[in-house]
Order: sequence, then structure tokens, then C-alpha cells
Amino acid sequence: MAGSSSSVAAMDVEEGVKFGLAELSKSVPGGSTEENLPPVTPSPGFDLESYISNYTGRTRAYRLKHIALWCPTLQEEALRMLLHEVQTGQNVQLYKDALELCRDKLGPPEKLRDQAWIDRVQENNDKTLEKLEVDLCQHKLNSIKEKVRMGHNDLGHHHYNVGSLNEALKCYVRTRDYGTTTKHQTDMCLNIIKVGIEMGNYSHVVNYINKAEQATEQLEGSVVGKLRAASGLAHLDSSKYKQAALKFVSMKFEVTEQQDNNRPVTKNIHPDDLAFNQVIAPQDIAIYGGLCALATFDRSELSAKVIDDVAFKQFLELVPDMRELIFDFYGSRYSSCLALMDKIKGDVSLDMYLGKHVETLYDNIRSRALIQYFTPYASVKMPLMAQAFSTTVEDLQKELAQLIMKKEIKARIDSHNKIVFASHADQEAATYSSALQMGLEYEKRTAALLLRADLIKNDLCIRAQRGMGPPRGDPRDED
Repeated sequence: MAGSSSSVAAMDVEEGVKFGLAELSKSVPGGSTEENLPPVTPSPGFDLESYISNYTGRTRAYRLKHIALWCPTLQEEALRMLLHEVQTGQNVQLYKDALELCRDKLGPPEKLRDQAWIDRVQENNDKTLEKLEVDLCQHKLNSIKEKVRMGHNDLGHHHYNVGSLNEALKCYVRTRDYGTTTKHQTDMCLNIIKVGIEMGNYSHVVNYINKAEQATEQLEGSVVGKLRAASGLAHLDSSKYKQAALKFVSMKFEVTEQQDNNRPVTKNIHPDDLAFNQVIAPQDIAIYGGLCALATFDRSELSAKVIDDVAFKQFLELVPDMRELIFDFYGSRYSSCLALMDKIKGDVSLDMYLGKHVETLYDNIRSRALIQYFTPYASVKMPLMAQAFSTTVEDLQKELAQLIMKKEIKARIDSHNKIVFASHADQEAATYSSALQMGLEYEKRTAALLLRADLIKNDLCIRAQRGMGPPRGDPRDED
């Protein structure tokens, strides 16, 4: 078994490294992964320092880098904060990348470069790496499994801190053969998931989420929350918005205990217990889950899984605008709903995971709102509908035409009188068809009843035998 596990681990490492070498330069969060997005303007009340304080670890630097690239109004502030942030860590390459980004914005890199810091940190990194490798060799010679596992873990943490993600991935995968408890396995999976998200290798992320969820023992609430958040990010990256929404809003889990009526007991995951700020903050759970749910859920799902769900409500309380937006959409208050969407659009577009999906999600939400508004009516005057959606009649007509072409709304547009009529099936033909079907069904049942009556009249019924005799058709019946 050990040999088989080692070979599987080696395959996982090879897969991760192969992907990393090809994709690392364009898949690291905050790097050049983004598409050609337009410049983003945040809301007037957006506070960059307060926003970044929600995160810990290297994601702070990546988010600052993303904001500096896509928000001209915050670029200078974000770059200054980025330079300060990277100097609190051990990643020399990230510091050099930040200097290049500051070229012609804060001044020449030569003037901003702190060579003494680079030399000092690089020297410390080399010494730490040498010490950890010596310690790991010593633990292997002593054949102490737990010490070897911890040695690989410490080496993986070091490689992660200095930005060597491929080496970190190797070390974390190697801990698999030395783990003896469920916690050891879940720790390994969470470490690999964190590295996978940073590398942009979401297939690897999904693979280790599945491994962690197959644990034989009950997982802690914080672990379940991290796995759900990571799974939601993986689905979001592949534009599977409904699956992403289902993961983000499912902030509760079943425990092994059961109530008297055999119903499983569920516990809510509190935002403070999530502890995944090195990747995603609790506020992001509310925003990602809320927007994806609005774009894909029907009214019953939105009510059951978002509005009436106590667990997800805790996250929504952290983002009042998102909470009000969802309630306005559900309550058909489209004007205020769309106004709130416009208000937060700049802020959510600055998110490095959500930014490239905002336009698609907003279009889907608006389309669902138009469908939801029109569905109860046989006809609607477009000027009134345009007023409800804060748009012009001409623009509304174009939107409705697109929805009709996609067959999402069954309607006809009277362009002259500016009225939209619902298209219903021919009621007369539908009535005749229904009556004919009922007649055929009645004829079939009547024939069956007459046949049954004739069988009973002529005593052609097969009665069940009493007692414990052999079944019908048994050869012993002939004796």
C-alpha cells in the first residue's frame, strides 16, 4: 500500500508541477490572468485600507496588485501599499515584480529598490532552507513518521512563503504517506488547495476537496467552510455560477448526532470561524454567493437557500448593501435593486476572483428581473416597464427582443403602440386536444372494466391458494 500511495503522490506532484511551469506566469492571482477588462471606478466611499484589512497573508499583495492594474484612481495608493506589504514577507521575486509595476508611476525602480532588504531576506531564506533540509534528512534517518511529516510540512511552508509554489506543492503532497489521523489528511488537503488556488490550478483544487470530504471522521466546521469556499471559487472560475452559488450559500453542515425523529442535526458555520482570510474573507462569501444566487436561482430557491437560511444570513449581515439588494429583487422592487447593483458594481469589479464575471452576472440578474416582472401579465406597457427598470423604452425593447429570441420570454412586441403581449398557445386547439385525450382514456378504461366483468361472470378468475403449498407452475403440482 505504501508503494502504491507513493506512486499516486508522485503522479500528483508531476501533474501539479507540469501545470505550474506552463501556467504559473499567467495564473498567479494578481498577475496577468485577467482579460482585457475596462478600467474600474470604485464607489465614492470605498476605503482601500479598510478593504485590505479583511485579508491576511500574500493575498493582500495580490489584491493590491490587481487594484493597481485596473483602478487608475487608486493606483498610486495601491502601489505604495503593495511595496510596503511585500516587504513584510519573504518573497523576493514578488518584491521585484512590484518594483517593475511601479515603473514610471512612483519613480524608477532603481530609486525605490531596497537592495539591503533583498540581500538580507535572500540570505535568511537560503539559511532557513538549508536548515530545514538537514532536519528532514535527520528525521528520515531516525525513521520517526510524525517528525518526517512535520519536516515536509515545514519545508512546504517555507517554499510557499518565498513564492516557490511548485516546490511547496511537492512537499505538501509528500506528507500523505506519513499522515496517521484524519486531521493530518485534511491539513494536507487544505495546504494543497491553498497552493492550487494561488497557482490557478482549479482541477487540482477540486481533486483535493473531494479527498478531504471523503474523511471517515466528522470534519470541523471551519474545515467544511474552507472546502465549500474553495469549491465555490473553482466553480466560479469555470463560470458554473449555479454550482458556485450552491457552495457559497451552504454555510452549514450535518453532524453525526441525530434528533429523536432521526433527522440529522445541522450546525451553522459562523463567519468568525471560517478563518480563510488568506484566500477569501467572509464578506466575499456574501457577495459571491449573493450575486451568483440572484443570477441563477428561481424564487423558491432564493427564498429557501438565501433569504430564509439562517447560516448564510450571518454572512449577509456583513454586507448590508448585498442583503438589501437580494431582498429588493425578491420583493420585485427592481428600481432600488438595480440602483444598489450600480452602487456596488465598481467595488465588486475590483475583486480579483469576481471581477471578470461581474458583467455576465449583472446581465443574467437583469434578464431574470425582466422575466420575473413580465411573467404574471398578459400584456405590459413598455413605458411603465421602462420606468420600473430605470431605462428608456428603446433600450428596453432591445433587451426584450433578445430574451424573446433566446426563448426565455414567450411574447410579441407591438412596436407601434409600445406594448408587449404574452404569447399563449391556441386555447381552442389545446381544449380540443385535452378533450380528445380524455375520451381515449375513458374508452380504454371502460373496455378494461367490461373485460373484467366478463371474466368474473364466466368464473375465469385465478384465486390464490391457501396454506403453504408450492408456488403455481411448480412441477410438484402434477403429483
